This record gives sequence, structure tokens and C-alpha cells, in this order.
Amino acid sequence: MSFFSKYHKILILVNVFILLIGCQLQEPSKVHGILYLENRIKQLKVNTHNTNDVISKIGHPHTKSIDNDNIWIYVERILTRGSYHKLGKEILKTNNVAVLKFDKFGVLKSKELYDKDKINKMKFNENKTQNKLTKKSFVEKFLSSVKAKMYGNK
Repeated sequence: MSFFSKYHKILILVNVFILLIGCQLQEPSKVHGILYLENRIKQLKVNTHNTNDVISKIGHPHTKSIDNDNIWIYVERILTRGSYHKLGKEILKTNNVAVLKFDKFGVLKSKELYDKDKINKMKFNENKTQNKLTKKSFVEKFLSSVKAKMYGNK
């Protein structure tokens, strides 16, 4: 009986060892956009690469400028799990935005990479545009305030 229990323990230890080797100790992450955007943008040279080169190295842009099709925007965003004191909330690990500007012939004229720190330092205009189509009438305002009071006490 001790013979089987000895080999049984060894077999369990080998199985646990194989199981632990197969596990990767990588942090879980959610990725949106293009991975390693900063490295890919560094490969592009101003006044030498054109739109076809950019598409072959990076891919099609996530978006183009509203008023100018010669401004392309690429995004890279990586969210990861927080540590124990953050209670597992998602933390923004990487947030890169690349803006590429082309001339009318499709040649790359400028490239800018905005990382998380540059984006946080940006100043945005606080003015708001009034939209007459979405203004609520007196009745709608009154009913929404009554609804807010009704559900606010719960």
C-alpha cells in the first residue's frame, strides 16, 4: 500500500508542476486599436513615405479628420486590471493617439504622437453649442423633474 501511495504522491506533484508551467504570468489586458503604435510611427519618415506605405506598415486609419481627408488618426489603448488596493478596477495602461498629415499628393508631411501625459496636459474649449432641435419643451422639463423626484427617494 505504501508503494502505491508513494508513486501516487509523485504523480500528483508532476501533474501540478506541468500545470504550473503551462500558466503564464501575464497581466490580463483589453486592447483597442493598433498594438505598438509608437514603434510603428517611428518607422515612418516624413517627406519619404506616402499613404500606401502607411497602410502597408500600420493599416487603414481608425478615423479621418472631419473636414480634411488628408489627416489620419490612429489609436492604441490598453486597459489592465488594477492591483488589490484598486479592487480589480480597470486601469488605463497605455493611451496613444497618432495624427498623420499628408499633402494633396499623398506624401507624409507630419506625424505627431500623443501619449497619456500629453493628452492630460491638453486644454479643451469649454464653450458649449446650443442645439435648438434637442431643447425640451416646458411639459417635458416638468415631467422629467417629477420623474427625477419620484425615483430620487429610492
